[in-house]
Amino acid sequence: MEYCFGVDIGGTTVKIGLFSTDGTLLDKWEIPTRTENQGERILPDVAQALQNKMTERKIGSYEMRGIGIGIPAPVMENGIVQKTANLGWGYKEVCREMEELTGLKAAAGNDANVAALGEMWLGAGKGQKNVVMVTLGTGVGGGIIIDGRPLSGAHGAGGEIGHLCMNYDETEKCGCGKTGCLEQYASATGITRLAGKRLEKDEKPSLLRGEELSAKAVFDALKEGDQVAEEIIEEFGSYLGHALANIAVIADPAVIVIGGGVSKAGEILIKYVEKYFHEKAFFANQETEFVLAKLGNDAGICGAAKLIL
Repeated sequence: MEYCFGVDIGGTTVKIGLFSTDGTLLDKWEIPTRTENQGERILPDVAQALQNKMTERKIGSYEMRGIGIGIPAPVMENGIVQKTANLGWGYKEVCREMEELTGLKAAAGNDANVAALGEMWLGAGKGQKNVVMVTLGTGVGGGIIIDGRPLSGAHGAGGEIGHLCMNYDETEKCGCGKTGCLEQYASATGITRLAGKRLEKDEKPSLLRGEELSAKAVFDALKEGDQVAEEIIEEFGSYLGHALANIAVIADPAVIVIGGGVSKAGEILIKYVEKYFHEKAFFANQETEFVLAKLGNDAGICGAAKLIL
């Protein structure tokens, strides 16, 4: 049997999976992400964790296909990162360093692209080669898979769906410094922001009044038939559906996978996004399927493993 490792580096923890090359997840575990001193210990800690697992399972280097790594930053095809927001790294040659630390071949990609690759390989997009994944969490992440390969682009920034400009009249800034980004309307924080603005507009009765606002609260109220919640989710759906229609005319995916914390709202979310997608989609994209992500927190390690394969 041959093996590979999938490594998903997050700002708080590093998730690691040991896989056989047929895609079977044999073991998974986490280690802390030590970001102090410009994150100098992150890769050595990962290398040590991998070596410990190989020793524990009596796996020789000759049996290992390599290591795939997902990183929360733009990653160039040669595994070079120019800067990360949460790891403390500046310029870093991630693949070269991992190969020197472990003696194993390494491949690296942006964490959202890698998660999309995982869903294509073992999750909601299984059996397809052209997949778009959008992750709705604190922000909006995205991954675009074309003919089975993640789109990384010239600067490692391919698939940054959350920073499509969807409102040219917006005056408030996104976390990226621009204004009008999709992330400002379709993330968990974006939905909360839409809800606050809607509730200020008039005194229409709503279950949301007097409640602590959150994306979950809005979807819960929607499921109870709350009209104000429905107006908020209609607005959210229009932003996300129209954005995905724009992406589809370029990427032409067979499947659009929706993941992240907001996707826990379930199929009701897809109903509102699909409605606005079909309103603006090019005729050739009208058959694009929408599905909820299946792999949850394992998408990153699965996609990272696929990256090296």
